[in-house]
Amino acid sequence: MERSSTFTAVSGWGYCAMGATALVAAFIAMRQATTEAWLAVWLAEALVAVTLALVAMHWKAARLGTPIMSVSGRRLFVGLLPALVAGGVMTAALIREGDPRQIPGVWLLLYGVAVMQAGAFSVRTIPVMGVVFVLAGAIALPLPWWWANVMLAVGFGLIHIAFGAFIARRHGG
Repeated sequence: MERSSTFTAVSGWGYCAMGATALVAAFIAMRQATTEAWLAVWLAEALVAVTLALVAMHWKAARLGTPIMSVSGRRLFVGLLPALVAGGVMTAALIREGDPRQIPGVWLLLYGVAVMQAGAFSVRTIPVMGVVFVLAGAIALPLPWWWANVMLAVGFGLIHIAFGAFIARRHGG
């Protein structure tokens, strides 16, 4: 029975918080003089976002009486990992090759794929959010550096906030 259940402890408010911190990070990152400083800002933001997501998910799971590491919870986390690891590998490769312009599009695309995969074990809104991230990544890939960064802010900032608010309203926080 548990194997067929969905993971409903995804926190819309957590997504909203992640989006807000991403907007701050985008503002700071776009003003950095070097690619390394830009990357450091975004890596720090990734740590903040993961922490916010896990804390918010834990709070919602506790409120719902759902173990966060249930079968569906574990499937959700495992679904995220391959595409996120691929994003890390691609980032290292693009930095090494001196082509950081591709990074925002790659991040949005692979995060979207990760969310779509993980969303197979969650509420139906999550895979839709993943599709929107994939589209944002596809738009960002051919853009010049500044506009690709704007798409990064739109993706990790505004898309998280919009879907987070919807999830919070429709799925209890």
